[in-house]
Amino acid sequence: MFPHPTTVTPQSPPPARSSRVSFSSPPPTGAAFATSPRSAVASVSLPAGSALAPEISCNEVQGAAVVGMSSSSTAEGDRSEFTEVVVVRHGETSWNASRIIQGHLDAELNEIGRQQAVAVAHRLSKEAKPAAIYSSDLKRAAETARTIAKICNLPDVVLDPALRERHIGDVQGLTLQDAVKEKPEAYKAFMSHKRNKQIPGGGESLDQLSERCVSCLYSIVEKHKGERVILVSHGGTIRELYRHASPTRPLHTKIHNTSVSVILVSGDTGRCIVKMCGDTSHLQATGVLENAFGGDKSSA
Repeated sequence: MFPHPTTVTPQSPPPARSSRVSFSSPPPTGAAFATSPRSAVASVSLPAGSALAPEISCNEVQGAAVVGMSSSSTAEGDRSEFTEVVVVRHGETSWNASRIIQGHLDAELNEIGRQQAVAVAHRLSKEAKPAAIYSSDLKRAAETARTIAKICNLPDVVLDPALRERHIGDVQGLTLQDAVKEKPEAYKAFMSHKRNKQIPGGGESLDQLSERCVSCLYSIVEKHKGERVILVSHGGTIRELYRHASPTRPLHTKIHNTSVSVILVSGDTGRCIVKMCGDTSHLQATGVLENAFGGDKSSA
């Protein structure tokens, strides 16, 4: 169902990294959460049916969970029913830095991306050990996941094409500026707010992406009830998982490379609780490239 990725070498070198931001003090956006997701569970207590703000940035959920899905009006219940899903975006690639749309094309991590993968791996190694690690089969995610698995002494990474980035059709391999000129119809479809809009050239609609990755999420949760798992994926896919978990609070912030989000998911009721979103506190040495492509509403 999902085609094998195609390896494509970028045609131009990355631009100067003048927009890279490193963190020492204060912590980055989204970093003001508990360091250990497992220890933070007990502090999450949101009454059923609580009123929610219309939109959210990562640093707005400090000290409280975001309860999502239509089942959010049910009682919170026994936390042992929840699987703790630690969602990590892959490390930086040269295409991220050059603002090239990747989609299903198979760019590898650059040196900064490899450093970011090591940094997030060391961070996760100090937290509760997960039962398993799953990843998109695209190289940038798979390498990030394998680095985490090695440093955290985890079993082999389970690769799943259902965790890939959105397929962007004819605009894959182009910058947004080039896409406007060379593939205007595909560009308009990519930028469209219509969730059922497919992109010319075999691209997915947002609804198709959501169905693919959310189905994969619940398949993983079904295998790991009451456990902790790591899931390594891509900016657009992670945003869709967040949208599913918290449909009443759209995410208006960027999911940076190797940022960490945590979602509690009940395989029994389908209920989700967002505990952490886009934390980059482990990237004090490498920083994040603020103008890198991906991780926002036009992520690919």
